[in-house]
Amino acid sequence: MGLVSDSDIAKAVEILRAGGLVAFPTETVYGVGADASNPSALRRLFEAKGRPTSHPVIVHVRGASELARSAREVPSLALRLTDRFWPGPLTLVLKRAAAVLDQVTGGEDTVGLRAPAHPVAQRLLQAFGGGIAAPSANRFGRLSPTTAQHVRDELGDAVDLVLDGGACEVGIESTIIDLSRGTLVLLRPGRIGIAEIETAAGAKVAQRTSSSPRAPGTLAAHYAPRIPLILAATAELERVVGEQAASGSVAVLARHPQPPDSRAALWQIAATGAQAYAHDLYALLRALDRSGCARIVVEAPPEHAEWDAVRDRLTRAAAGSAGANGTG
Repeated sequence: MGLVSDSDIAKAVEILRAGGLVAFPTETVYGVGADASNPSALRRLFEAKGRPTSHPVIVHVRGASELARSAREVPSLALRLTDRFWPGPLTLVLKRAAAVLDQVTGGEDTVGLRAPAHPVAQRLLQAFGGGIAAPSANRFGRLSPTTAQHVRDELGDAVDLVLDGGACEVGIESTIIDLSRGTLVLLRPGRIGIAEIETAAGAKVAQRTSSSPRAPGTLAAHYAPRIPLILAATAELERVVGEQAASGSVAVLARHPQPPDSRAALWQIAATGAQAYAHDLYALLRALDRSGCARIVVEAPPEHAEWDAVRDRLTRAAAGSAGANGTG
C-alpha cells in the first residue's frame, strides 16, 4: 500500500474538476469516481465501466449535512440511520433533488447517497467539496475490486488516477436501504444487517418488490467471474465437483479442507466467519478466475442472517457466469 499524500489528493481533485475519473478506496470496495454534477464526466464513467445508462450510481458525500443538496426530502428515519451508521457501509435511497442529473439516477426519481468511512475517501470528498458519483471500479457485472491492483487490472488506462489505500476492510458493497416512500425497504444486503437497521431506526425493514427503485448491484446477474461459477450445498459439493470435473478442471471455494478423493484441480479454503469470508471473497474469486480451471464450484454459505450479503453476491455471480461469459 502506498501512502496517499496531500499532493495525491490535490491531483485527484484537479482531475475530477476537469471531468476525469479517479479510483479510490472505500471501506467496502474501490470506487471509480466522477464529478456527480458534470454530465460529460458521467458519460465517460459509464463508458469506462461498460455500464448501462439506465443503471443508477451512488453519490458519495462527506456526511449527513449534505443530504439536502441531493435529496428533496430527508425523513427522520434517514437521520436516525445516518446518526448511527455514517460514515460507513450504508447507502440511503431518497427522493432526488431537482439539481441531481438523470445520468446519476438512471432516470429514477430517487438518488442513492453514502458517506464512506475510509480515510482516503473522506479526505478526497473534503478536498473536492461536492458529490462524487462512484460505482465499483470494475467492468460492469464483474467482480468488484478490493485492492488498487484489482482496479488497474480491470480498468487500466480508462482511469486517470488510482489512489492506493490498501485492501478494503469490508470487502463487499454497502447495504442499500430505500426510504423514498416513507418506509424502510432493503434493496441490497451488506455488512450492516437488517436487525441493526431496525434497532437504529425503530422501524421494520421490508424486502424489495418489483416496484422498488432500481439500485446498484440488484440485477439478477452480477459480481461474476469470467469462468462459470456454480453454487453447491455442502452435502452436494463433492457430487457436483465430480460431475463438473468430467468435462474440465474444477476450482473449489469451500469452508473445509479438500477430501482425499476429491476430483478438484484446485481447492481454496475460505474463512468460516461471515465477515472474514466477505472480506476475502472477491480477491479469492479473482484468483480462482485466473487459475486456468474451466469452472468454479463454491460451497453455498450457511442459511443464517449474517451470511445474507455473501449469499446474495454468490447467487448473482452464479447467475452472471452460468452458461455464458458473464454479464459484461
